[in-house]
Amino acid sequence: MCELCLFGAHRTSAPHSTTRRSLLKAGAGLAFSGGLLAAGAAAAQPAPAPAAIGGDEALQRLLAGNARYVANAPNERDLSAGRVARTISQHPFASIVSCADSRVAPELAFDQGPGDLFVVRVAGNFVNEDGLASLEYGAAVLQSPLILVLGHTRCGAVSSTIDVVRNGTQLPGHIPSLIEAIRPAVIAAQKENASDLLDAATKANVRLNVERLRTATPILSQRVAEKKLTVAGGLYELATGKVTLL
Repeated sequence: MCELCLFGAHRTSAPHSTTRRSLLKAGAGLAFSGGLLAAGAAAAQPAPAPAAIGGDEALQRLLAGNARYVANAPNERDLSAGRVARTISQHPFASIVSCADSRVAPELAFDQGPGDLFVVRVAGNFVNEDGLASLEYGAAVLQSPLILVLGHTRCGAVSSTIDVVRNGTQLPGHIPSLIEAIRPAVIAAQKENASDLLDAATKANVRLNVERLRTATPILSQRVAEKKLTVAGGLYELATGKVTLL
């Protein structure tokens, strides 16, 4: 087959100069494509692991980000930067157990970017077997040095649990499974005779789940004992966005 046919030309009578120009253009196109492929391959390199930090430093990083969020002065960031590298590896510096409440978004509340946080969310921010397994993965495989259990004010899941405990209210579907997970916190708060039962139960729920994670065998408790993992609790104030440690 002639060279002109190879590049899609149909005039067999075309001058040789046209043939040479076609070849040069094709060659330039291939070189440009090769450059893009090389650049793409370079961009696909794994994201570099950050310098190892401890749980206390990770917690301070979260609080500094929350201060920016409260002041409405978040860091400017290009959310597309590092996207390709993150397809190969991830290095979150903290794991968060958060309520599924749509008003509480950990990445926003702590002013962090993609790949910074490993987040487990469920209504009522409690830890069940699935959540525990996920957090074990975050600690043992991803090497996250911190787990923060984050409750929030005016939590509907906690409020519903109080209603069930006080009034015997029957809830539909699978919602009672949430209630049973949060019930121990409401019972503990009732024993305190707190004037604000919702506030006390919300905080008790955070503390109970912090303790469960600290003592969860075999992975988390061992990492806590080896000082490779810190487990802390916090409360997010819906009205201000401020997180206070408990």
